[in-house]
Amino acid sequence: MRILLIGAGGTLGTATHKAFTARGHEVVGVGRTGGDLVADVTDPQQVARLYAEAGPLDAVVVAAGDAVFRPLSELTGDDFAATLRGKVLSQVELVRQGARHLPPTGSFTLISGILTEQPIVGGAAASTANGAVEAFVRAAAIELPPQRINGVSPTVVEESLPTYGPFFAGMEAVPASRAATAYVRSVEGAQTGQVYRVH
Repeated sequence: MRILLIGAGGTLGTATHKAFTARGHEVVGVGRTGGDLVADVTDPQQVARLYAEAGPLDAVVVAAGDAVFRPLSELTGDDFAATLRGKVLSQVELVRQGARHLPPTGSFTLISGILTEQPIVGGAAASTANGAVEAFVRAAAIELPPQRINGVSPTVVEESLPTYGPFFAGMEAVPASRAATAYVRSVEGAQTGQVYRVH
């Protein structure tokens, strides 16, 4: 398969890229500043350009999303808007535009996260965004067939503990390679409307 991977240069994206290429897939990596293709997917016009440049695809996979982390009392409306744009609207736009570019057998795999179910102090915006992504996956799954859509909800990955560990006190981390297997399951499997939790 030919897979468009958003966030290919990040920790999870790198592990996911490796998992797909090890299974013989061709991966087109996308990042904001580097990769096979460069695009800011929070901009619908850049999403359109991305699909025009990418060529034929079998799957679109997202392994990154931006969120603002602050105590609820300090979060502003702009912080929530930025988080929804960075994690929800960007992924919705990838699906909305991408449905026209993928074949009937194509699939989308989005990213949410453990904060949907297990919120943390300072993570209200991220929890809100994650929940919205999962709701969109379920809603889109009844309108996209025969194309498929799933989500991956990872906990914090071990490789990111130096940066994010203090936010996830007491939560068990997993290797990025384990989270990457959920993406393989989504792309190579037959299910749709699922959220694969890697906790």
